[in-house]
Amino acid sequence: MFKLDPHIKRECVWHGQICRKSSALVDRRNNIVWLSTTRNEEPVFLTQRLSDTDSMLATIADRQRAPEMLSVRETLRGWRFYDHFRTDSESPTRTAQIGTFAVLHHDGSNLASALQTIIEIRPDDALEKTIEDAFPGSQLSVEEQNGRFELQLRQHGLQRPLSAVELSDGTLRYLLWAAALLTPRPPELMVLNEPETSLHPDLLPALARLIRAAANDTQIIVVSHARPLIDTLVAEAACTRLHLTKTLGETTLDGSTLFNVPKWNWPSR
Repeated sequence: MFKLDPHIKRECVWHGQICRKSSALVDRRNNIVWLSTTRNEEPVFLTQRLSDTDSMLATIADRQRAPEMLSVRETLRGWRFYDHFRTDSESPTRTAQIGTFAVLHHDGSNLASALQTIIEIRPDDALEKTIEDAFPGSQLSVEEQNGRFELQLRQHGLQRPLSAVELSDGTLRYLLWAAALLTPRPPELMVLNEPETSLHPDLLPALARLIRAAANDTQIIVVSHARPLIDTLVAEAACTRLHLTKTLGETTLDGSTLFNVPKWNWPSR
């Protein structure tokens, strides 16, 4: 019944632009993983029983014999991908959660903890400035009760602050992006997929400024269909813009030809 599940036949860790025996560090064919050796050396096997549904990066952590592979694994684990935030009525972001020092989870479930971490750890008032930039006259706070944290947003013209359960999807989603981008422990790479989703168009310039500021501390890749956001990032952040086009079902990089595409040289299967 798992006939559509991918089977991993080949994995390789190498240095340089071309994978060859002299540049390979760790190699995998089917169920066997070994260290690269010279022509006259006996192969050093890390395992000969690796399941074809498992990656060698997720299974093998040999600090002594394969430190390079462990380094690649830990680097990948440090990257953060924010693809989808739930903001429906049953979303955990709208309910009180146990408070701990933390960075924002991939699903945003610890939003209040992540924001309070920013408030207490970051020496500047970046969060306060971000809230003022997006929602002029508003104040964000985190309330604690029996160890559980809950968001409170006081907006101009309202007699009382609104809790997370009362916030609009767009407002809540912007707070999620603020928690992700203002983290006091930025990763080496952060990927944001369609951050404009559910946001009011008036919030896109503020979001672009937030992304631009965060890019001073980490590399950020933004996947977006919102031209105002893209144009603002290109104009103000001097970012690299890659435009994808689709023709007859094929997705290509705009401006790419047979003569300027990257010369990837992947190992054969």
